Amino acid sequence: MPTMTSVITVVSVTLVIAGAAAALFWLVRGRRGFGTPVERAAFAALHEASLAAPLLRDGLNPDSARKAARHLRALLAAPALAVVGDGELLAWDGVGRHHTAQAVAHTRDAIDAGRPWLVPGDTIDCGDLECPVRTAVVVPLVVDGLVVGALTVYARQVSAGLVRAAGEVAHWVIAQLELAELDRSRTRMMEAELRALRAQISPHFVYNSLTAIASFVRTDPAQARELLLEFAELTRYSLRKHGEFSTLAEELRSVDRYLRLERARFGARLQVDLLIAPEVLPVAVPFLCLQPLVENAVRHGLGPKAAPGLITIRAEDAGAECRISVEDDGVGMDPEEVRLQLAGEAKGDSLGLGNVDERLRAVFGDEYGLVVETAPGAGTRISVRVPKYRNGVHAS
Repeated sequence: MPTMTSVITVVSVTLVIAGAAAALFWLVRGRRGFGTPVERAAFAALHEASLAAPLLRDGLNPDSARKAARHLRALLAAPALAVVGDGELLAWDGVGRHHTAQAVAHTRDAIDAGRPWLVPGDTIDCGDLECPVRTAVVVPLVVDGLVVGALTVYARQVSAGLVRAAGEVAHWVIAQLELAELDRSRTRMMEAELRALRAQISPHFVYNSLTAIASFVRTDPAQARELLLEFAELTRYSLRKHGEFSTLAEELRSVDRYLRLERARFGARLQVDLLIAPEVLPVAVPFLCLQPLVENAVRHGLGPKAAPGLITIRAEDAGAECRISVEDDGVGMDPEEVRLQLAGEAKGDSLGLGNVDERLRAVFGDEYGLVVETAPGAGTRISVRVPKYRNGVHAS
């Protein structure tokens, strides 16, 4: 079943595509010349909204409010506009800056009432007959049921049209702020899942790796030293604190270190084939997305197998995507157990397949989850598709 995060992501992407299509439509029409004032106004409004949207997706703060305010004012064709948040003036755009000292006070009634409010002229009047800032419409910005600020539109006089327009623009701002909060929630979720995955992976290889290293201390000190260095580098990479994404090359280097440690334990029983297309090495992938797949192959595929086993890791160029697979010729798995792992419902010792699947879907969409092909006695193949480029996905 699609998660709430993935559904919201799909909706967000759909809106972005729709906006881009509308912009392209108006741009194509613009090459022929806008025939009517309505067309020109629609294009201008779409253009200003497209400029303000990425700024507001950073959340409501002085920098984003200041940069977005001029685009919001242009949308409303108002002489002045103010953005208030957390009891302070975040931005003022337009004329009448001598009114900024009262801007927060102008929003109090609307924020207390939780609904749009008209500010009477006698509250704003500065005595300057030429000043166009004489009255205002205040619309609270309510995100997830909490009033986080207010949008104040100043004018010489308030009309019903201005009230409606201010309300619509404020609702659009609220939508951007809600998307910003979803982005932050997704980031917090990813960080929590990474912490859980680190804690989950570590016990699986720490004990066995140290035991294998200890077995070489007397018989082959040079080998013990090399393995200890590999273990240190693998631990350093797994516990790094920065970045949600890595390059495929970095993930493969980490997997190679892991496999060197496992070969010290399994010896000739563990064979590995790497088939990697060089052009996909720079592709950004979620951090620690490959090791759980390889560890699953070693521990559940080849571990119970008495005869030598083969793990094949492939990374192929597939046009706009990179296709990755981890395959073993081990004992296989019960498909129902795999389903429970991917759903996060498996009991006992799970190796993080559900964690990886959830993070892939959260970042790229439901169509990019893990595909697992397995059956008892038939080995296991786990496949991943990753877009070569996705906005906001960058290795750090």
